[in-house]
Amino acid sequence: MSGGVDSAVAAARAAQAGHDVTGVHLALSRNPSSYRTGARGCCTLEDARDARRAADVIGIPFYVWDMADRFHADVVQDFVAEYASGHTPNPCLRCNEKIKFAAVLDRAVALGFDAVCTGHHARLDRVPETGLTRLVRSVDPAKDQSYVLAVLTGEQLGRAMFPLGGSTKDQVRKEAADRGLGVADKPDSHDVCFIADGDTRGFLTRQLGSAPGPIVDTDGTVLGSHDGSYGFTVGQRKGLRLDKPAADGQPRFVLSIEPVTRTVTVGPAEALDVTEISASKPVWSGCTPPAGPVDCVVQLRAHGEVHAAVCEPDGDLVEIRLRDPARGIAPGQAAVFYDGDAVLGSATIVTARPGCPVP
Repeated sequence: MSGGVDSAVAAARAAQAGHDVTGVHLALSRNPSSYRTGARGCCTLEDARDARRAADVIGIPFYVWDMADRFHADVVQDFVAEYASGHTPNPCLRCNEKIKFAAVLDRAVALGFDAVCTGHHARLDRVPETGLTRLVRSVDPAKDQSYVLAVLTGEQLGRAMFPLGGSTKDQVRKEAADRGLGVADKPDSHDVCFIADGDTRGFLTRQLGSAPGPIVDTDGTVLGSHDGSYGFTVGQRKGLRLDKPAADGQPRFVLSIEPVTRTVTVGPAEALDVTEISASKPVWSGCTPPAGPVDCVVQLRAHGEVHAAVCEPDGDLVEIRLRDPARGIAPGQAAVFYDGDAVLGSATIVTARPGCPVP
């Protein structure tokens, strides 16, 4: 229970359905006093109190589990290391994978519980013919969170509950108000929960220090300089602070980040178009690993559009060929494969490059 409206209603629905429910709030900050009012995530002291009050209204036991060290190692340090490597990570995805459905689930099972129930907006489809538990998009497209849950294995999904997947956010808020939950109108959490002020570049600078380098155009012309290549992501336009305009006078976007030489390469928007993507560490939770090419749609950002594609496993990689170009695809993000609304699997983007679209 994060202290928000979604997890409160999920707990209430699970209890009303007859499950033996215990509310758990995760203490994830090593210094919770810094996560007071004004933080924009889901881990403040006020959030813990909101979660406890919701549990009292529902009538379920409530505990706070300290997972700050595990969160720091598996999510925060991974976030910093990925940016230092020129990648753009998704910490919410990593938290679901390493904390909520690994550390929390392991402890819950050890204590005799059957499942972890959360307020994520996604559905589960248990398929009797295959024995698989498939992850399916929420009925509310604007709030769908299947993308950040697609790293979960079939075993983890088999011990998950997502009671809100069949409801819109407006329906959830109305139900919370009807149940007398004080979080009914509480704003959604946003930004990275462990960066209280939302300043990702400032956070990374404090972690990694100054690492100056050049900003160059595609022909090698130096257009400016920076204090750390970790402060950029592929597709970025704002905040480049170029010393002089490009020769053609057109806006420039980040095309690539080379952390060893600390070089950030920028170029025109059309240079961001890619049709071929390599992704690593595939997880096939919604199907058996394909033996060959499979037609699907792929989502390449947490809130991005989907693209028709052909995906083909190649050892520890998945090679993805898009039918139409996608723009500004950043290494480190997830590629999630769908059959309609059902998740087939996911993998982590390693490289993205131009090529010939699949006919």
